[in-house]
Amino acid sequence: MSAHGGTKAIVAALSANLGIAVTKFGAFLLSGSSSMLAESVHSVADSGNQLLLLWGGREGKKAPDAAHPFGYGRGRYFWAFVVALVLFSLGGLFALYEAWEKYHHPEPIEAWHWVPVAVIAASLVMESFSLRTAIREARPVKGPDRGWVRFIREAKTPELPVVLLEDTAALVGLVLAGAGVGLTLYTKDGRWDAGGSAAIGLLLIIVAIILAKEMRSLLLGESPIPQHVRAIEQALVGPGIVSVIHLRVMHLGPDELLVAAKVEPEPGLTMAGLAQAINAAEARARAAVPLTQTTYLEPDLRQPSPQGT
Repeated sequence: MSAHGGTKAIVAALSANLGIAVTKFGAFLLSGSSSMLAESVHSVADSGNQLLLLWGGREGKKAPDAAHPFGYGRGRYFWAFVVALVLFSLGGLFALYEAWEKYHHPEPIEAWHWVPVAVIAASLVMESFSLRTAIREARPVKGPDRGWVRFIREAKTPELPVVLLEDTAALVGLVLAGAGVGLTLYTKDGRWDAGGSAAIGLLLIIVAIILAKEMRSLLLGESPIPQHVRAIEQALVGPGIVSVIHLRVMHLGPDELLVAAKVEPEPGLTMAGLAQAINAAEARARAAVPLTQTTYLEPDLRQPSPQGT
């Protein structure tokens, strides 16, 4: 469900951003607005980012091979990290550079002054539809017990948080662009337009840093949510397995877990009985958390605790 929902949200965002990018760039050519140029580059960057996310989703489905025995699931995290770099450089830094240039060489918006306002209004409508699609697709994955900030921090599927943050930044950026354009038209001072571009640049840099931080954590290897860890630990205990001595669970990708554990078998099991107990424990764990699991269970004896501890 999460992979399908993520793809649908990406396609909706890509469709909106391609149309918006062309419209914004046309408005910049007619009016010369710095905020419109910053927003044009922002939409171009977002469109490229959505293509990168689609490519990452395709790569993540590749089957394991000799070079990558645990598969390519983390490729989705890598391309989402690249998205953060693109947003930081092509979006944020360019907007700041354009703001610097226009602040030192301000120009009022004289020709076609109504075009940026109309484009911003139309873009707000299109971006709102894109964000609504992302929210609708993310809501079943988020669940009723998590807020949106917590969902973005804990999500293991990168596509939905990326699209949510990008669409939110796009809407806020349009408001900032509208403020810059409106104040420039009212005061005839192009430095307000430069200020709008600077605010957009800072916004994109902040979003890029948030994304980079979250994707770095996923690339390093995150454990699943505590409920899944507890469910796996409880499921491993059963006929033939007395307790779990040591357990480590990590995401190999959004839809795959690596489960490694030392388990305490029942005393007196034969080799065949032990193998059967371990196989049954693995099956229970997969049933408890319906994600693809690569499981390694090692039978061991629980060491008695030292006296006095």
